[in-house]
Amino acid sequence: MGKGDRKTRRGKIALKSYGVTRPRTKKKKPVIVPVIEKPPVKLTAKETKKPAVKKVTKPIKTVKPKATVKPKATVKKKK
Repeated sequence: MGKGDRKTRRGKIALKSYGVTRPRTKKKKPVIVPVIEKPPVKLTAKETKKPAVKKVTKPIKTVKPKATVKPKATVKKKK
C-alpha cells in the first residue's frame, strides 16, 4: 500500500500511470468573446480643426571645460 502499489493514487504517481484512481485534469478551453463593432463617430467642424502649436526651443548653453588636474607624483618603490 504505497509507491509500489499500482491500485493506489500514490502508486499511480510513482509509476507515472494514469488510471481509474488517478484521473487526468482536463484543460480549460478558452472562451471566445464576440466583437461588437461601433459605428464611426462624426466630428463637428470645430473638432476637426486643431490650432497649430508652435514649438519653443531653448537656447543651448555652452559649457566651458574645467581646469585640467595634474596627475599626482608616483610613489617610488623601495629596494
